[in-house]
Amino acid sequence: MATHPTSANPTAARDVLLIASWLEPELVERVRAAAPHADVVHEPDLLRPPRYPADHAGRPVERTPEQEARWRALLARATILFDFDRTHLDDLPELAPRVRWIQATSAGIGQFVRRHGYDRRMPGTVFTTASGVHARPLAEFALMSMLAHARGLAVMAEQQRRRHWERYAGTDLEGRTVVVVGYGAVGRAVGRMARALAMRVIGVLRHPEGIDPGAVHADEIHGPGALSRVLPRAEYLVLAAPHTDETERMIGAAQLAALPHGAVLINIGRDAVVDEPALVEALASGHLGGAYLDVFQDEPLPPESPLWSMPHVLVSPHSASTSDRENARITDLFCENLRRDREGQPLLNVLHVERLY
Repeated sequence: MATHPTSANPTAARDVLLIASWLEPELVERVRAAAPHADVVHEPDLLRPPRYPADHAGRPVERTPEQEARWRALLARATILFDFDRTHLDDLPELAPRVRWIQATSAGIGQFVRRHGYDRRMPGTVFTTASGVHARPLAEFALMSMLAHARGLAVMAEQQRRRHWERYAGTDLEGRTVVVVGYGAVGRAVGRMARALAMRVIGVLRHPEGIDPGAVHADEIHGPGALSRVLPRAEYLVLAAPHTDETERMIGAAQLAALPHGAVLINIGRDAVVDEPALVEALASGHLGGAYLDVFQDEPLPPESPLWSMPHVLVSPHSASTSDRENARITDLFCENLRRDREGQPLLNVLHVERLY
C-alpha cells in the first residue's frame, strides 16, 4: 500500500487543491503558504456554511445550476481534497477522477470509506485521517465524566433545580482504576489526564508488544485477549476504540456483567463497539452505576430511547470531540502533510483500508 502520494517530480503538472468543507479565511491562507506546489481553490459560496465552529458537514444549501456546474468543474480538476465533499458522497469517484489524496477532517473514517466503496472505487487515492486532532477534547470529556460521577454532579444539579439543600458525600478519583479500550492517541490522552489525578490506568490495544506502559501514561498495557481479565478491575471503562470487524460489539452483556457493581462506562469511540440494548439493561438493573455517552446506535438518539431519562446517564449529541480550535489543529496536520507530500516523505495518518484505521 502506498504511504504517500507521488508529487515530488518538478516537471509534473501543478496540483489542484480543493477545499471541500468550510475553513476560516486565515486558515486557508496558511494552507496556501504550505502548498506552493499547488493551486489552492477555496470557493466559500459553494460550500455548506457551518452550524457551529468546526462543523464540516455544514447546513444543507441548494446550489443554483450555475453554482453546481462550477463545483463539478472544480471537482473534475482537483488532485487533492481537503475533506470529503459531502454534497457528492455517492458519486465522488466519478466526479473527481484525478484525486490522488484526500485529507479527512475526522479520525474514524474507515467504515465511512468502506460504506461508500471508496477503497474499491478510488484505488489510486490515499486517504489520511485527522487522528490525534480530537484527542484532547475527547479526553477532557472522559475526565469530565469521571469527575462529574465521582463528585455527584447529578445530585447537585437536581437539588439546585428543586431549590433543596441537603449535604451528601461524593468520592474522589485517587487510586481508582480506569480501563481504556483503544489506547491510541485519544486513549493515551485519557491516560495522561487520569494519571495526573493519581488514578490507576490500564490500556488495552491491538498491538501491545514492546510498549513501555510508563512511556504512554499507563500502569499496565494489555492486548484484546486480556479484556476479560481486566474488566473486573474497571471502576471506569473508557471506550476509545475505532469501529472495525474486531471491535464490533466488543462490549456486550457478558463484558458488562464482568464489570464491578457500580462501574461507569464512558464511550468516546464508536457506537458499534457496545451492544446498546445490553447497556440499557445493565443500567436498568443497577449493575452499572452510570454511562456517559457521546455515540449511539441511532443518531440523532430517538426521543423514545430510555437513555434520555435514565439516572446517571449523560447524552452528548456526538459533540465530545468538537472544539472551536479544531480547524486550526486540522490545518496544522494538513500543512505538515503538504510539506511531506511536497518532499516525497510518508504522510501522517494514512488510512489502512483493510484494517479500517
